Amino acid sequence: MPVVYAVRHVMSKPLITVDGESLAQNAINLMVEKGIGSLVVTEKNKLLGIVTERDVLRKCCPEASCMKVKVKEIMSKPLVTVEGQTPLGEAVETMTNRNIRRLLVTERGKIVGIVTQKDLMRGTLQAFHALDSALSMI
Repeated sequence: MPVVYAVRHVMSKPLITVDGESLAQNAINLMVEKGIGSLVVTEKNKLLGIVTERDVLRKCCPEASCMKVKVKEIMSKPLVTVEGQTPLGEAVETMTNRNIRRLLVTERGKIVGIVTQKDLMRGTLQAFHALDSALSMI
């Protein structure tokens, strides 16, 4: 099992996107179909924000039908990014300080994936197992 310390090793890819003009219901259907909790919102190939399950629940469902609300009306912004070589601990700190659950991952200025709390927990667990194995050999 490789030692994992950077977000590039635990990020999810490819990035799943939704057009900002899409209805929230379409975003919900896509998240369910893909088994994911967020979509990056785009408009004319430009990244606008991110829409999450939480955004849908808080901003759409209590007040309006998800069949009428556009994704760009409920998305969170601005997008928060980290470089692919960012250490896992630094990514966790960024998420904690900004009270968010996902970060987009960039390499050479391009978005290459997304890292979630679950991804970071998995990577941290792998690092702990590797450390434990190394220490047991001493």
